[in-house]
Amino acid sequence: GFEGSALRLGARNLVFADGDPRARLMVIGEAPGRDEDLAGLPFVGRSGQLLDRMLAAIGLSRKAEDPAFGAYITNVLPWRPPQNRDPSGDEAVLLLPFLFRHIELARPEVLLLLGSPAVRAVMATADGITRMRGRWLDWRGVPAIATYHPAALLRDGSKKRDAWADLLKLKARLDG
Repeated sequence: GFEGSALRLGARNLVFADGDPRARLMVIGEAPGRDEDLAGLPFVGRSGQLLDRMLAAIGLSRKAEDPAFGAYITNVLPWRPPQNRDPSGDEAVLLLPFLFRHIELARPEVLLLLGSPAVRAVMATADGITRMRGRWLDWRGVPAIATYHPAALLRDGSKKRDAWADLLKLKARLDG
């Protein structure tokens, strides 16, 4: 029902979340793409297929019946920006209170931030993914780790080694 963002006018669907909101892990990307806008679900295109394989490699799934092995996936923006452009800073700032309340309601044990726009928005930093990835961060008492967005991994396979290292840190944290 929020009408304060013009993004909703150009999108087909609100792309809210996918997976179990009781999951220990909450994954946050930047914004829906064309496939996500059409389906009304986050991460369903090629990037989403890669994300599903990445999560499976550490024993997690958005379709898991047990929240201990689940992943809950959302984006900074719930609507696709026109022409799939990067979200503007103003758009992210406008919608951040909704994302932050979403995190508070889901109460994940750990956040996984995918790509620079997600890291910059959630962590309120100007630093990009290259500087922030692989480090444990803190969002209001919730541990967070950033890694490359699956789309970046599809474009540049040389980043996969670093992303795998980040996922192993995430798994170790979840395993206690």
